[in-house]
Amino acid sequence: MQTLVSSLTVCLLLALLSPLPVGAEQTCMDSIISTASDTKFILNNDGTASDKTTGLMWMRCSLGQNWDGNTCDGSAAILSWADSLKAAVAHEFAGYSDWRLPNKNELESLVEGRCFSPAISETAFPATPPAYFWTSSPYAAFTEAAWSVDFGYGTVNASVKSGSIHIRLVRDDEL
Repeated sequence: MQTLVSSLTVCLLLALLSPLPVGAEQTCMDSIISTASDTKFILNNDGTASDKTTGLMWMRCSLGQNWDGNTCDGSAAILSWADSLKAAVAHEFAGYSDWRLPNKNELESLVEGRCFSPAISETAFPATPPAYFWTSSPYAAFTEAAWSVDFGYGTVNASVKSGSIHIRLVRDDEL
């Protein structure tokens, strides 16, 4: 257990000491095969994106941002894990009230492995902060942590539940 706590501490310190520059532009390597290409999403006019592969519907904006019909504006909210779970259940958007926090595998399916800063399709998910996002999946080996996905570099890590990070909501779609 001590080794796990030490490892988590090192990961958190590295993440805090190696932030992406604010306003950095997305960089993609065309020589790498896409893992979450724009073609996998149906971009709906209501600010949602339907994933043809998983059958999930995603909010195109991070929680806290507003869909203006073309892009996401405003600042993405940062919340603790518990507050994120509550906010997801209470959220209504695009005529739906069944939004939820995605599990680890669902959120990881959005990672575009050939890009960073952010490591996600900017066409489908504009103005995504290159930062960590919560999943609903607790981290079994350390009860004070839950899985998170870093859309800065596309990594999946454990984050301490009392910390505050971003949120992207999902729902099951009727494709």
